[in-house]
Amino acid sequence: MKTILFAASTAILFAVLGCKTPSSQNVSYTGEPATVYKTKADYSKNVPVTMNEAKTEIVAYPSPKDVYYKGALAYPTVLKKDYLLDNRGIGLNTVFLKYTYDEYAKLQNAPTLKELGEAIIDKDPFVEIYNLGDRSRFKNEVEEINELIRKGGLKKFKRIK
Repeated sequence: MKTILFAASTAILFAVLGCKTPSSQNVSYTGEPATVYKTKADYSKNVPVTMNEAKTEIVAYPSPKDVYYKGALAYPTVLKKDYLLDNRGIGLNTVFLKYTYDEYAKLQNAPTLKELGEAIIDKDPFVEIYNLGDRSRFKNEVEEINELIRKGGLKKFKRIK
């Protein structure tokens, strides 16, 4: 169990801190990505986990102490037109659990992989996912991203789904 948690934590750390993904200007970045997404249903209060490409097993999940962003529960930021700005680590292989952030944060230990698997509520939750590049490039990220959405500007960025 400790090996899985270490591997998952390491994978998430490298994904968040060490990734190099092209932005809309084809410039690589190494900061935290600005990921904007829309889901088929409202999963904004539900904890996300990462599955393998076949979506047959969970490969990364947080400990109850790791569901925070900047000192608060890592709920996504609500944007215009039902889009959300990720604060947790959303990707193409992300699924959502029946656990809310609040419920999960109160657990003493993370559920077992079997329990996590049984708690998945949607294995294909996304309508759209966009990578807007390095999050720090925005001075007022919510205002600027909402303006992009309003003007149809998300299409200029890398669409993940």
